[in-house]
Parts: sequence; C-alpha cells; structure tokens
Amino acid sequence: MKNELEQYLPVARAVSILLFPHVEVVVHDLRTGCIGAIFNNLSKRSVGDESCLDQTSALSELEDVFPPYFKTNWDGRKMKSVTAVLRAPKTGQAIGLLCMNLDISKWEEMHRFILDLIKPATQMPDFLFKNDWREKINIYVSTYLKENALRLESLNREEKQKLLFALQKEGAFETKNAASYIADVLQISRATVYNYLKDPK
Repeated sequence: MKNELEQYLPVARAVSILLFPHVEVVVHDLRTGCIGAIFNNLSKRSVGDESCLDQTSALSELEDVFPPYFKTNWDGRKMKSVTAVLRAPKTGQAIGLLCMNLDISKWEEMHRFILDLIKPATQMPDFLFKNDWREKINIYVSTYLKENALRLESLNREEKQKLLFALQKEGAFETKNAASYIADVLQISRATVYNYLKDPK
C-alpha cells in the first residue's frame, strides 16, 4: 500500500475498535483496485482481494462522503454502510475508499421485538375493570395532553388548573379518592387541587 494511503489506517482501526464487534472497516486502494486493509473482518474478504469497483477514475470529482446505503453480508445479515473518499494531501486525487459496514441485524431483531411488544392487543373485555376510574382519568389526561401539545412533567400552574377544570367538567371528582389520585398524577398536593378549582384565575 502506498504511503499516502497508510496515513488513514489509524483512523480506520480506531473506528473498528470503538464499534467492535458490530462494524467492519475496509480500506480500498484505488491504484491497485484491491483491498488494502480490513479491520474486524465480517465479510470474509482478505487484503489483496479485488475491490470490484466501477469507474474509479471519476471518484476524484465526487463528494468526499457517500450517503449511507445498505448491503447484504455473506450470511444474509443486513449491513448499513457509508463510504468516504480518501485523497492525496497534495493533489486532492482520490487514492482510496474508507468503507464502514455496520451490522444492523441485532437492531433489526430488537426493532421486530419492540413492534411485537407494542402492537395493539385484544381490546379489554367490557366486564373487566369496567369501573376502573383511575384508567378513565389516565386516558382523559393522556388525550388532553396530546390534543393540547403538552407534557405532563412540564405543566405550569395555569396549565394544571385548566386540566383540573376539564377533569371536573368530565365528572372525574365524583369518585371517592379521585382528588388524591389526580393530585399524585399532577405532582401537587390534594389541597392544591381544591385551591386551583376554587380559584378561577
């Protein structure tokens, strides 16, 4: 490998160490058309193997970094890759490619697991927890916050007061102990709940 390309090897090795064992880093030598170096080999290629690149002469005219793209590894695992053009310091001519191939198969498995976990379940039977007033309050508060683009943990005094009036209008306080529960949800005291409801401001 030419000396001009060797200066990039510590960077390639550092990336492979940081993201080990999920990332393979390959340095392609455009002058030979072969792989000049490979770190954390995931693709069963070797130094000296043909790079299989087309139109390498046009690389000097392209951007320094190609947008991320997907590849399929020998074992069927999906890889997300990004490639940077390595240039000669003096001339700016493209002399190599630095390719980083991220094995995303584990993240795909996690993604599928999460989707299965949060996908809509069978609707709860009407007779089960039919009178669960806490659930009804939770649903109302969640809907109210979404419709008003608010976050529960960042509500100010005025916003909490408006929410309390809305809950009162819905009859949320007709159930015993509802005031204490709503106070816990809003992280205020039960006395504060009643003070807010008495004060129209």
